[in-house]
Order: sequence, then C-alpha cells, then structure tokens
Amino acid sequence: MKLIVVAGMPGAGKEEFLNVARDMDIPFLRMGDLVRELYPKRGDEDRDLTLGQFANIERERHGYNIWAKRALERMSGDIYLIDGCRSMDEVMAYRSLSDDVNIVAIHAPPRIRYDRLVKRQRDDAPRNVEEFDARDSREMGWGLANVIALSDHLIVNDGSLEKFREEASAYLRSIA
Repeated sequence: MKLIVVAGMPGAGKEEFLNVARDMDIPFLRMGDLVRELYPKRGDEDRDLTLGQFANIERERHGYNIWAKRALERMSGDIYLIDGCRSMDEVMAYRSLSDDVNIVAIHAPPRIRYDRLVKRQRDDAPRNVEEFDARDSREMGWGLANVIALSDHLIVNDGSLEKFREEASAYLRSIA
C-alpha cells in the first residue's frame, strides 16, 4: 500500500489538499477526525480537557504514535492519504505498514494561517494571536516541525487557491 502522509501547521492548507485528493478519488483519513470521534467518549477523568489536551493526554498515556495506530486500523487499498500527522513516531507507525510512505508538507506563513483559521470559524479557531501561538507551540511540541523538515515534498501555499490546487494535483499525479 502506498501511503501519502500530509503534514502542516494549522491553516496551512491541508484541507484543500484533501479536496484535490478527493477529486482524484484518492481515499483519505483525517487523524483529527479520530480525535473528534473519541473525544465525546472520554472518561470522567478527562471531562474538563479541551480537544487538543485530550489528544495530547492520549499520546502521553498510550505513546506518541497512538493516533497513527488507530488510523492504521481503518486503511485499505492500494493508495491511502493520511492527514494530520504530528510526529516522526506516527510516521514510523505508517512505515511499519508500508515501505512506500511519502510525506508531503504544506507550508504557509503564520500571518496567512492565522487569517485563514479566523475566517473559517471552526470551534477550534483562535480567538487571538496568543491562542494561535500557543496552538503552534503545542503542535511543534508533538514533533510536527520535524515531520515538516523531513518531508519528501514541500508545497508552499502562500498564493492563490488555484495555484495551490494545481501544485497539489501535480504532486499527487506524480506519485499516485
């Protein structure tokens, strides 16, 4: 199985990358969806945790590759895209399943990412720059910066949506 692991800071454009993959009929799984699925089922001792805190405590309890292990249980087929990889431990979990793992990093400057996160108005959108910086620090603390730095391919998403979609499509065609 060929695995395409997508990594990037919040607001970099991972969701748009997934939209391109969807248009190309490449199946994918968002690791964040796994967290959101299990969050309502958390135990009483975790009731006061935010979604991000819950994801982190699960890593501390079960290992930093726990979300990758849970994702692996849901994958099948010749090619699969995984969104939201946060650490090299997770990458290694994917590499235990396949010798054909490609890491693509999506990058956008912090100011652009902040504006995108605020505009999309999700529940986890930062209320201010301090929250945004804290989230970035938490994500990097999990090892996301290492995954981005060690990626096989980097797409810079600081221009038009059309340009980004073209670059994402070209990349996916080159490895799919």
